[in-house]
Amino acid sequence: MTATPGAPAPDTASDDPDFAILCDQARDLARTGHLDRAARVFEQVLAGGEHEHRAAAAFGLAVVRHDLGDVRAAREADRTAIATGHSEYAARAAYHLAVSYEDEGDGERAHEAWREVLATGNERYTAAARHGLARIAEDRGDAESAREHWDHALAGDSPAVADAAQDYAERLLARGDTDTADAVIRRGLEVAEHAGLRLLLGAVHVERAIAEFGAAAAAAAPVRTPDGDPGDSAASLDAATAGAAVELLARLLAVRGDADGAADAWEQGLRHPDPEVATEVRTRLRRGFLTPDPETAETESAAGPPWWEPFVEAAVAQDSTPMLAGELFVALNQIYTRLAVAHAGNETHAATLRGLVEWAVRTPGEYVWGRALHDDFRERLRIASGSAADVLPEGWPDE
Repeated sequence: MTATPGAPAPDTASDDPDFAILCDQARDLARTGHLDRAARVFEQVLAGGEHEHRAAAAFGLAVVRHDLGDVRAAREADRTAIATGHSEYAARAAYHLAVSYEDEGDGERAHEAWREVLATGNERYTAAARHGLARIAEDRGDAESAREHWDHALAGDSPAVADAAQDYAERLLARGDTDTADAVIRRGLEVAEHAGLRLLLGAVHVERAIAEFGAAAAAAAPVRTPDGDPGDSAASLDAATAGAAVELLARLLAVRGDADGAADAWEQGLRHPDPEVATEVRTRLRRGFLTPDPETAETESAAGPPWWEPFVEAAVAQDSTPMLAGELFVALNQIYTRLAVAHAGNETHAATLRGLVEWAVRTPGEYVWGRALHDDFRERLRIASGSAADVLPEGWPDE
């Protein structure tokens, strides 16, 4: 929330044309960045103007002083404007003062200033003042007072209602109160179209979808008898439906930012006692994975499944695929850069080349998947050599 010298209030009446012109000049100077000159003109009006223009000049001076970094002088000017009791400029000055204290983290004085906004009786600032008081009550942990202020902030048709609705709805969603958040959002949208509220309305739909998909996934879990043996499925869901529920639940939890919840949803699906459901979940988890090359599939299968697939599965389940991809590219770049040194410099010494290769081979060891790569290489080398024992020494390549 900001306040600017702005245009004259709608009810401004010119009781002294000279001072009215000076106020306009000061505002123009402030808009064009001539803050010191604007302050001097506002002070001139404040010293000799009548009530109407003194109120406007005091508020304008408060804004200019604040922009110049003189917070103390700005607050003094705000209080001068408030003291005039002007229906418009006193309210604007109290608003400006409250925001100043809020920015500083002084909740007590901000509370007093918001109360002064309400005392002016200017309904155009009521919603903003109630919003400010609601925030302070929330910070204090005073739920009852906060709720009362939120209710008042959402009343009327001021544009500030939409901003208050956005803030309140965000807090409600964080507390898990989806239904109340929905009502608050729709109240704000009745007053004005608001992109932030539209985004929150989408978040409400996401939360409700998570609840529905979670219920469907839970329905697929087997019912256990009193002796602990698994019984029939609670809803007799087919494997495709159960797998879809698990996938949608996990992916929406990841969208919400709950990586742990997403990983748990996948894990429960993968460990489902019904093999068909577990297989369906794994198929969905692996959607888009690299498929084996038909020409080398038979050779690859002899060495077992690719060593990297458990890491890719875990990355998908934990919503950390970008991090895994980043690690792989960093490792590849390090290896490529170091090996390119020999080519660029026409290095021919065996010791130099061996050192570069050893460095490149050890590079993956820095990552959690590096040991799996080295172990896979060890086994492939043993198979290729036709040896029953390891070809490489124990601890290679780290030792």
